[in-house]
Amino acid sequence: MVRKLKNISQRKQSGPAALLDSHIAGAVKDSAQQIWLAGMGAFAKAQAEGGKVFETLVKEGLSLQKKTQGLAEDKISEVTGRMSAMAETVTTRAGQNWDKLETLFEQRTAKALAKLGVPTAKDVDALVRRIDTLSAQVAALGKDGAPPRRTVASKATGAKKAASKKAAPLKARKAPVKRAARKQAAA
Repeated sequence: MVRKLKNISQRKQSGPAALLDSHIAGAVKDSAQQIWLAGMGAFAKAQAEGGKVFETLVKEGLSLQKKTQGLAEDKISEVTGRMSAMAETVTTRAGQNWDKLETLFEQRTAKALAKLGVPTAKDVDALVRRIDTLSAQVAALGKDGAPPRRTVASKATGAKKAASKKAAPLKARKAPVKRAARKQAAA
């Protein structure tokens, strides 16, 4: 642009118009030079302060990153807390359901055993106490020196033993007869 102005000013070198043209050309030349120097100054300033601006941006970035990490950690701990509470609730409910199931199973098993006539633990405990009481009474009678009384149950047991002794010889007698009959049938 400066060359064009010089060329224009060299062509018109005559009279007052030349003066006006040279005055305008000088103003334009000064203006262009000032614009050029302003641009150079802006570039130098940007270059000098560019490092400072970069460092400032890095600091702001770190600050923003710390804030974001803090928020993320808060959200993570909040979600973890909720999940723990939910897991605890589910575990509690499952335990309650398991207890109900166990109670139901025990009730049904006890009912089935009662139908079959199987004695319960209470029945067995009552019998154990009764046996202990009877054992103590027997021991007390044995210390007195009196002969033990025969009860109805022991008389019945004695009668059964006697009957089985009498029945044994009859069986022995019948066995050879049966063998002899088999031998004759086979022949």
